[in-house]
Amino acid sequence: MNTKLTWQDSEDIGIMLSEKYPELDPLSVRFTDLHRMVCELDEFGDDPAASNEAKLEAIQMAWYEEVRG
Repeated sequence: MNTKLTWQDSEDIGIMLSEKYPELDPLSVRFTDLHRMVCELDEFGDDPAASNEAKLEAIQMAWYEEVRG
């Protein structure tokens, strides 16, 4: 991957989280934990402080949709 993911890449991040944490229910993850999990992804390269509740919710919903199929 040439460029790092940003907070705007909710669908790609959701896919990666579903692959990295297949045992987790995305709706049970607190936003504080979700923020940490996203920042720990090797492919993520955005400013951790640029996150907000709406961006985290978009990532959580993309992850949920990925798990649901």
